[in-house]
Order: sequence, then C-alpha cells, then structure tokens
Amino acid sequence: MLEQAIEALETEDIDVFAQSRIIDSLPLGPSHRKYANAAAIIATALEPDELLQRLLMIEQHFGRDRLGQRWRARPLDLDIILWSGGIWESAIPPLAIPHISFRERAFVLGPAVEIAGHWRDPINNQTLHQLFHRLNRPKPLDRRQAAH
Repeated sequence: MLEQAIEALETEDIDVFAQSRIIDSLPLGPSHRKYANAAAIIATALEPDELLQRLLMIEQHFGRDRLGQRWRARPLDLDIILWSGGIWESAIPPLAIPHISFRERAFVLGPAVEIAGHWRDPINNQTLHQLFHRLNRPKPLDRRQAAH
C-alpha cells in the first residue's frame, strides 16, 4: 500500500525524488498490529496546506476514515514532516511543520535519515542524522532503579 500511495503522489504538480526503504514498527496507542513506514522527498509548488489536502485525499482513496478514536488502526497515514520553507503553521487545516512529534519517533527518523540525513530541523538546527542518533543512543541507567 505504501508503494501505491507514493505512486499516487506522483502527479503533474508533485514529483517524488527519493524514497526510503519500508520498515516495520510497533503501533502507538491502542492498535495491535504492526505498521509499515517509509519517507519520501517530494518537490511541489503547492503550499503546505494545499499539499496536506492532497495527502488527505490519497488517504481517503486508500480507505482511511478520520472519524472515531484517535490512534486506532488505519490503512494509511501520510504526514508532512519537514518543508524546505522552514516553519509552517495553520489552523485550518490544522498543520504544523516541522511535524510536532517527529523528533521522538524512530519510525519517522529512521526512514528519513536514509534519504535526507543532512536535512536540518528548522527549530533546533540539528540534522536528521543527529536527531536519530540522539533518539537511539543508550540511555544512562538510573542508579536508584539499579539498586532495586
């Protein structure tokens, strides 16, 4: 489905330049199935809010219903993580770029690093590679927990 969704992105006003490999990840929230994740670099003259509307149409085409419980199982979830224009915020449709949670999600950063590791977060100026390394580095053991 991800490959078909990326093909659906490729239109007269959207070019897909690169695509990561597809990885599996565990769900966030109540869903019990694994998810497939990938990243793509696209070029378009569409503004981010217009691009989001296109992504929502593609999700709907593949059976996504946005009504009901948040975080439930869904066939497709397309997000705009970064934008070459830096920071973007809009209320309608609700959109924040960079994506508000991407720094804490290995299933986002891992694929993104494959194709754009040198790209920088416009908020903290760290590269995607640096953010991924920070997220995945071993954490120090809490001495209080180790004593038990």
